[in-house]
Amino acid sequence: MTPREAFGKMRDYWLTGTEHYIWAPDLVVETPFGATKRISGAATFREIARAGRAALPVTFTACNTIAIHDTIDPEVIVVEYELVGTVHATGEKQSAQFIGVLRVRNGKVVLWREYQDTARIAAALSQGSTD
Repeated sequence: MTPREAFGKMRDYWLTGTEHYIWAPDLVVETPFGATKRISGAATFREIARAGRAALPVTFTACNTIAIHDTIDPEVIVVEYELVGTVHATGEKQSAQFIGVLRVRNGKVVLWREYQDTARIAAALSQGSTD
């Protein structure tokens, strides 16, 4: 599996909840601006992701790829994307942009580093609108 294919499977998971088992056992997930800064291990990540998904106050309806940047390392891509969702409390459609660094080795994701627009996310969830 290439990094681009892995990102496609990640998008599918965000939108449908379908687990594709693309994570390497030694997976590292980093969200430098998120509440949880670092998660080590696929099993731990799956547990946290399932609980987090169940608690989300939004249902994702689209994941729009803005750009995928290849790097000089064939294992790594940088992805710019936008998640769109409906906020449960208000019924409003909101979106936020992200940047992710994805490393795939031997057909499995070994690193996902996601930079989140935490201010936009907080505004969307607290006010129902960021305009």
